[in-house]
Amino acid sequence: MKKLLVLLLWPPVALLAQSPFDGTWIIDSNTTRLPQEPAVYLLSKGVFLWAGTEIKADGSDQPVPKTGYWDAVSVRVADDRTVEIVSKKAGKTMFTEVDTVSPDGTTLTQAVKDTTEAQAVIVETLSKRVAQGPAGSHALSGSWQAYKTKRSENGSTIKYQCTRDEFSAETPLGEKFKAKFDGKDYLVADDPAHTMVSVKRLSANTIEQTNKREGKVVGILRLTVAPDGQTIHILYENKEANTTTTSEMRKQSQ
Repeated sequence: MKKLLVLLLWPPVALLAQSPFDGTWIIDSNTTRLPQEPAVYLLSKGVFLWAGTEIKADGSDQPVPKTGYWDAVSVRVADDRTVEIVSKKAGKTMFTEVDTVSPDGTTLTQAVKDTTEAQAVIVETLSKRVAQGPAGSHALSGSWQAYKTKRSENGSTIKYQCTRDEFSAETPLGEKFKAKFDGKDYLVADDPAHTMVSVKRLSANTIEQTNKREGKVVGILRLTVAPDGQTIHILYENKEANTTTTSEMRKQSQ
């Protein structure tokens, strides 16, 4: 009788099982491996070449090819080593970037303030010079290889939950989605670019997430939980820039 009582009170194994993805995770910036392709900038004679578009570096808002995050950009030369770039969408400031070249001209610090969310996210990237710009151009001109990046904690934290049928993600700033493993696209809430995601379970420890905008694949994210359950390896393929970034996330809590 006691054995029967124990069996009735003991939850089925399936109910106790928890996905290794469940919990809150934070990106370890020290593990981030940035794309190897150098970024090329040209600022000369009052004109900045930005993403293939020529923009007058006079601080005025100028239309650029639209993306989900901006439709106008302004460029302002603060001094001979510093440039401010502001991206806007429908008149709202989305990103403010300050690019500063070191006095010896070998290091570029890019400080980006992302105001697309309820709270600002700060991202700082360091790059080393791999090629000089044309004679007479601004110090920012040339080719730069990014080697280190750091994001503020509110832009590095995410909560995952995975069940047999679906996978969900949510950030402290309000961006979130819940997608079923059915191949369909699901909207990311609170994303100004209206990104859609679909998810695949490649194994018990690996999820693949495909991001789309206006029906076009813009990125593929692969998340793999380590055997100890304390880290997630991130591999992100940026299909728009044709680059790959890897990093590790550390588990903070269940």
